[in-house]
Amino acid sequence: MSTTLAKPAPQAPDARTTAPTAPARASGPSFGPVYRRILRRETHSPRSLLAIVLAVLLIVTLAWVGTEIVIALIGAPALLVAPVDMFTSTVGLAAAPAAIVAAAGIVAAVIGLVLVIAALSPGRRARHVLASERTAVVVDNEVIASALARHASVAGNVDPDNASVSVSHRRAVVHLTPTSGIPVDRDEVTAETARRLAGYGLSPAVSARVRLAESGRIGA
Repeated sequence: MSTTLAKPAPQAPDARTTAPTAPARASGPSFGPVYRRILRRETHSPRSLLAIVLAVLLIVTLAWVGTEIVIALIGAPALLVAPVDMFTSTVGLAAAPAAIVAAAGIVAAVIGLVLVIAALSPGRRARHVLASERTAVVVDNEVIASALARHASVAGNVDPDNASVSVSHRRAVVHLTPTSGIPVDRDEVTAETARRLAGYGLSPAVSARVRLAESGRIGA
């Protein structure tokens, strides 16, 4: 006698439990890399301007050298420096005083180091990323500064026109001009600004610093 075991029929999934999880399972893993690329593109700037400036300078220099060579071949006077004089000056640099040679080497090394750092490090826009679990949020530093200035003026009991904020990559500096006769609690303004920044969840994180004007404004 032989027995055949039939494969049990699959049970129908419960719509109440699978409906909410299906979209998250399908799109969840693909959203992270996409959002990271979007955020990086919106917060970093290419070095196109620097590359264009260097390319233009190199083209102008090569065009000038080529023009000087052509002018020297036809026997006309040089525009600025004859190629022979340029070559002689370059060869004679080794015989110059050691201080001049060292200074020229240091300047060339600094310029080269700056160019290498500029080429390898990404440019940054005046923007920050806000914490969000559902989407990518990028905000300009001017918007952050405007919001902080409003809250700082309320915390410091000053007129909104007497409060200004500058936001950089890592720091927010609050400038307040108090009304004459009304003191401003620097610690309270600093705490309120830091609390607002913590609530925004900015990336990279921004620290707060408050500066008060030495003289107040009458009737403000």
